[in-house]
Formats: sequence, C-alpha cells, structure tokens
Amino acid sequence: MDNQQIIDAVKEMSVLELNDLVKAIEEEFGVTAAAPVAVAGGGGEAEAAEEQTEFNVELSDPGDSKIKVVKAVREITGLGLKDAKELVDNTPKAIKEGASKDEAEDIKSQLEETGATIEIK
Repeated sequence: MDNQQIIDAVKEMSVLELNDLVKAIEEEFGVTAAAPVAVAGGGGEAEAAEEQTEFNVELSDPGDSKIKVVKAVREITGLGLKDAKELVDNTPKAIKEGASKDEAEDIKSQLEETGATIEIK
C-alpha cells in the first residue's frame, strides 16, 4: 500500500472512523495526536521567546538586607537615594526595562548577591 492509497482510504472514512483510527495509532505507537498540535502551537511561542531581544528586570522581593539592595539599585539605575529606596520599598517593581539579555542577567546576578529576588520578563 503506497501513500496515495492510504490518503484515498482516509478520505473515504467518516469522522467516527477517523477518530477510531487515531486512537488505534496512539495505542500502537505510544503517542498522542494532541502532542504535535501542542508542540506546533507552543513552537510559535518558543520562537517568539527566542527572538526576544529586550527584557525587563523586575525586583520581586528585596529580601532581608534592603540597604544592600538600595545601594545596588542606585549603582545599576543611577537613581538618587530617595528614588532607589522608594523603588525597593514598592516591590514588585521594574528595575530596568528594555535591557539586553546579557545586561538583564548581569543586573539579576548583582541584585541576587544582595539577597533580592529578581524576575526577568
């Protein structure tokens, strides 16, 4: 049986017969028909995530040593003491928006060293 014969046979099947065929194939080969659809749908999102060039670094939780976090935020952002303290006190808050991946990772590591919890979005 060649590919065209298989396609012709599938064309002649009813929806119920196709459903039974799919279930039989799933059982025979240990796969699910939904997985390729989910992967294809998720693939587009994964490609979009891979293409992302700008990231936002968000301070989720300053941790126990807010003073160290405020100092690090001042260094990273160039903000004054009052503004940096306000940013740290009002978490979750974006520290840097539109950063490159390397810059975002660098900021994250600097702030995590102070005990802060950081998210890159």
